Amino acid sequence: MGKQNIDKRNLAIHVLCWGLVIFVPSILRPSESMDERLLHTFRSLGPTLCYMAVFYINYLYLVPLLYLKHRRNRFFWENIALITLAILLHSGWWWLMSLLFPDTPRRGPHAPVAFALWQITMMSLMAALAMAIRMSQHWKKMDDMRREAEKARSEAELSNLRNQLNPHFLLNTLNNIYALIAIDPDKAQGAVHDLSKLLRHVLYDNQQDFVPLNKEVAFINNYIELMRIRVNQSVNICTNISVDENDSTPIAPLIFISLIENAFKHGISPSMPSYINIKIAQEDGIITCEIRNSCHPKSTNDKSGSGIGLEQVQKRLELMYEGHHEWLRGTTDDGKEYYSIIKINSNDSEMCNS
Repeated sequence: MGKQNIDKRNLAIHVLCWGLVIFVPSILRPSESMDERLLHTFRSLGPTLCYMAVFYINYLYLVPLLYLKHRRNRFFWENIALITLAILLHSGWWWLMSLLFPDTPRRGPHAPVAFALWQITMMSLMAALAMAIRMSQHWKKMDDMRREAEKARSEAELSNLRNQLNPHFLLNTLNNIYALIAIDPDKAQGAVHDLSKLLRHVLYDNQQDFVPLNKEVAFINNYIELMRIRVNQSVNICTNISVDENDSTPIAPLIFISLIENAFKHGISPSMPSYINIKIAQEDGIITCEIRNSCHPKSTNDKSGSGIGLEQVQKRLELMYEGHHEWLRGTTDDGKEYYSIIKINSNDSEMCNS
């Protein structure tokens, strides 16, 4: 339906333009009578048809079927033949008009060289105009196809990331429940209930490109509370979430969870003071997730994580928030604290609907 509307619009533009070319010169001759204006329009009809022939033969045939198919030599020679034929027809039309209407100026015989040069210039301009319009349409079509291909590739990559994320997240969470069973079976029972809420968010909301921020924050809170039960009480876990419970700002699901997992994995030591500070805020469409934790890197023999979490975060940010996010991360100069600060601009409606 959309293509039909575009074709009708293009047809209307062509009809309007050629209508102006044919009728405006006569309308702008106020000193003449209506009969004289009609006669002038009729006399000019032949040259106009020659221009139209050069334009549309290039527009419909020579440019798309020869030039764009890299048959440039044939395109060049066929244009020479076409322009030559159009000039001959143009000259013949003025000769015919001189027979039918003796007062018609015989432009060709009076100034043959100037007439030929002028017609070559005008016919060439018609061919060039057709080529310019057709090429611009071709480039737009190629650009649209490229955008569609990039969108399909991005959607495929996002789907692949989601398929990786679900088992990765479930594995880490089940490890937490397993550890909790040995510590406090009663709390483990409640944790299983919390896990069901987490999995509902992972399995259903994660299939959408965007979810309301308040749902994502509720999910993060549940996860942190689940992790808080497992860790030693000496670990200082501080959360500062400045998001209204009705805030429906769109956010990519599970975009921050790998960073929080990373904080619990590398920020806690069984023998040294440890802390995790998590801050999430939304102000004027700018969503900020700031995580700071004590730095206790695991040994190379520790296989408690798959190592794909941070890589997923980077890929998802690039795919879903390209040009609309900032991620600062690293360790402080003394090496005692790791920080990760993500800022996402969700104000771009086109991005959030793509």
